[in-house]
Amino acid sequence: MREKGQRKTLERLVRDFAEAKILVVGDIMVDRFIWGKVSRISPEAPVPVVLIDKETFLFGGAANVVHNIHTLGGSVSLCGVVGEDDLGQRILKGLEEVGVRTDGIFVEQGRQTTVKTRVIAHQQQVVRIDRETTDHLKRSTLQELLNFIHHHMKDFDSIVLSDYGKGLLTRGLIRSLIKKARQTKTRVLVDPKVKNFFSYRGASVITPNTTEAGAASGVAITDLSSLKRAGKVLLRRLRCDILLVTRGEEGMAVFEPHKEPLLVPTVAKEVYDVTGAGDTVIGTMSLALAAGASTRAAANLANYAAGIVVGKVGTATVNREELIQVIRESH
Repeated sequence: MREKGQRKTLERLVRDFAEAKILVVGDIMVDRFIWGKVSRISPEAPVPVVLIDKETFLFGGAANVVHNIHTLGGSVSLCGVVGEDDLGQRILKGLEEVGVRTDGIFVEQGRQTTVKTRVIAHQQQVVRIDRETTDHLKRSTLQELLNFIHHHMKDFDSIVLSDYGKGLLTRGLIRSLIKKARQTKTRVLVDPKVKNFFSYRGASVITPNTTEAGAASGVAITDLSSLKRAGKVLLRRLRCDILLVTRGEEGMAVFEPHKEPLLVPTVAKEVYDVTGAGDTVIGTMSLALAAGASTRAAANLANYAAGIVVGKVGTATVNREELIQVIRESH
């Protein structure tokens, strides 16, 4: 009976995602996939020759967080920067086609829109090629972006900072956003990079992976005991409400002040590709908390959603129907 009650609560929360309004601020990228077959090794060097079948272009980085929130039924806007190039236009057009607002996306001359090109053969990644600009924004672009965020912050339940280290989220910008969000009582969730880690101090939710948590805490995470030590260090130094450490095939661990850590085992049946799984976790967490979920319920929903996307090849998303189906199968 208790299992049935938990299932109904989780299903209700997923349906309530439609009432949530989320702003994602971060590094916008394109994930380009080249799909093909390998039948021989090159005579020029000991590398496979890939015969291309097709190419696909998907939302990456902060744009993938937005896409996850959108497919889960939430209302979402994206704030960031693209280059004055074909890929930047592709992102803008793609977001508009799926119904995501793009008035918070600014085009900067001389900037390269970040693209990660992955060559996939026989369901495996052969190589990844990156093109990007990681310089800080021009002062005029930064001012436009700040003006947009400060003007619209009150319109959203939560802000997600999606930091891929591509130059958008500087320490100054992060601190300014968190300070403003505290004044407006807006929840801030962060998918962090180690470089800026302690600039996120005072955010509501921070979601590092095990490697990032270990590097930031100075604790080598090798087992459950060291994971708990690292979590305790980071909670104290970050002063956040929730620290969620993603642990790959081992699931996730949730830390809150004055509470025992919550260990959430993975529900993935098979892991084909972890690309974008962190985007799914933070996107689902933002929706669940905005819908009124407890920390445990939000973590469980994020875990279910991540378990779905790692079973897909390439940058993937999860929709409401898939998430509800997994909830029913697990209860």
